[in-house]
Amino acid sequence: MIVAANWKMNPDLATGSRLVMEYAASKYPTITRVLFAPHPYLVPVGVRLQDSGIILGAQDCHAKDDGAHTGDVAAHMLASCGAQMVLLGHSERRSDHHESNAEIQAKARTALAAGLDIMICIGEQESDREQGIAIDVVTAQLVGSLPDDVPAARLTIAYEPVWAIGTGKVAGVDDISEIHDTIREMLVQRGLAGVSILYGGSVKPDNAAAIFAIDNVGGALVGGASLDAEQFASICHAASISAE
Repeated sequence: MIVAANWKMNPDLATGSRLVMEYAASKYPTITRVLFAPHPYLVPVGVRLQDSGIILGAQDCHAKDDGAHTGDVAAHMLASCGAQMVLLGHSERRSDHHESNAEIQAKARTALAAGLDIMICIGEQESDREQGIAIDVVTAQLVGSLPDDVPAARLTIAYEPVWAIGTGKVAGVDDISEIHDTIREMLVQRGLAGVSILYGGSVKPDNAAAIFAIDNVGGALVGGASLDAEQFASICHAASISAE
């Protein structure tokens, strides 16, 4: 089981420092925890995570190693700041920055070359689900975003139905199962059977156990609830029970 915290553009550094110390104070030996922190916080957060067992991740990287790309950050820069993983293709990057599958794939190749593991996000809009094309959208994102030669040990997939992110809505058990089973089948076909598939989309302490009980759900990508140490700990506890 993997439980990943995505802080997005939150919080201030003082609050984040306290939060990460609360994370580090708890131990969950049967699961893996990841923290995707804002870029400016990577070094101070990394210092506070030492010996915690929590993997430090960044929220994005550029597809190029260097050049005239003001405001962007190269994968090797993230690695030099202590990051071990990078989150790519989040729906907010796909929508706010109009990132294509091809661009996400290029970022993934660059990140892997820089020594970073990658977590690639895929997920449909509510309109896609209403039209009955959710599986088509998700599978197209998966195929288009993955490099051909990505090692299974360095890849994680996060399925996030866009309409459930930060809305309080959660996909039904059957919906989650259908998508995760489809993703698993596609990964197996590509020789990536061991890759974990996380669910994201308003994961909370009160629904985490039910989500983790679904076949082919290998953990959670947690947004808003990760900004509350107690809520995040409850989700991690549910994952640890599921992993036993």
